[in-house]
Amino acid sequence: MNEPTNHELAQALDVRAAKLHELELYYRARQPLAFLAPEAKKALGSRFGILGVNFARLAVVSIAERLRVSGFTDTAGNRDTAAWERWLRCDLDQLAPTVHREALALGEGHVIVWADDRGRARATVESSHQVSAYRDSGSGEVLGAVKRWEDLDPSGVARQTNYVVFRRDRIEHLVSDGASITAAKTVRVVDNPLEVVPVVPFVNADRVMDVHGVSEIEDLIPLLDSLNKVVSDMLVASEFFARPRRWATGIELEEVPVLDDNGQPVTEDGEVVTEAANPYPDGDRMMISEAPESKFGQLDGADLTAYREAVDILAEQIRAVSALPPHYTGTVTGNPSSADGIRAAEASLTARAEAKQATFGRSWETVAKLMASIDTGTEVSEHTPRVVWADPATRSAAQEADATTKLYAAGLLTQEEARERLGITNPAAGPTPAPIENTDNVTEDAA
Repeated sequence: MNEPTNHELAQALDVRAAKLHELELYYRARQPLAFLAPEAKKALGSRFGILGVNFARLAVVSIAERLRVSGFTDTAGNRDTAAWERWLRCDLDQLAPTVHREALALGEGHVIVWADDRGRARATVESSHQVSAYRDSGSGEVLGAVKRWEDLDPSGVARQTNYVVFRRDRIEHLVSDGASITAAKTVRVVDNPLEVVPVVPFVNADRVMDVHGVSEIEDLIPLLDSLNKVVSDMLVASEFFARPRRWATGIELEEVPVLDDNGQPVTEDGEVVTEAANPYPDGDRMMISEAPESKFGQLDGADLTAYREAVDILAEQIRAVSALPPHYTGTVTGNPSSADGIRAAEASLTARAEAKQATFGRSWETVAKLMASIDTGTEVSEHTPRVVWADPATRSAAQEADATTKLYAAGLLTQEEARERLGITNPAAGPTPAPIENTDNVTEDAA
């Protein structure tokens, strides 16, 4: 296992930069329109330069909202309260969904674990745009990692580029005036007593060779481009053909002068340049003509039903690829009519969330190991926490509490098991009795 050089670590960031930028555009629905004819671009002008139906973000968020860590246990199955306290201390109960969204959208997310100024473990969530990990192709062990960011002046111009290189025996901080790490100067070196790289990648991988993971948006890109094209065509048709058009015959067009940018008439060979104009603009509500041969009428507006059918077909394909149920994409005719129907429609999405729990679970357990090692001063291999996930069939704590209450009422769970399932830190203590209000003063006041 050869240790990667600084250049190789920085190159790992540069290689994926273009792909990450593309995925970022689709996640934010800021991608340029595809399959757009020049005539349509001319008709749209600058009104719809960017048009995106953001099913990409919906596909990512729909899975991420079902990935909720509810606790940790040890090898004996007992609740690991120390690991959960560290989790809460680092605000990972709020920041963990960010890592999940990062990995689902870009294919890979990262968490850096190190000690704060007081020597306590601290975990921070990092972006794949700034952090990259170099792993051994055989064992998958992280051999090195790098974080790169720029310090900006008040005008937004980069003053210097910072690099933090993480290795198994040391951590280096380098500063460069340019973008290359080879010309960077080392300003600080810190020993790494953990003897492992404290950067944990969260790889959204379905196969062994998916080294940097696969984005959930990847398979949706051609379908999203097609959907945006159909929607933009519908808007062009709505602008030019869907509104009823009026026609008139037997009327002479008006000659109006052509004006320049300053509002002055344009001349050519001493003559004012004119152009034919409609004497009845689109906004006029009434058209009057004194010519007896004048006739007026109205053309029927174009039917946009075909566009609706095309949108429905593409939305159906997007649901098939992303496992989104019909009621997530606004398909009213496919809405389940009962709670059981809703759960059945979301079964595929729930199964996909369960698979992601298995994928990200190992990474969270590694984070817990590193945090325990820093706090206790022991080796990382001595700790074996196990992550506990909330039921992916529920999307909120309220739904989880309702489902647990029903299982407890049916006798399938004990009180301690129910409280532990809800993430209560002292499940064996039982519920805390409500304080008894002192009503003596109230009675005396009423008297």
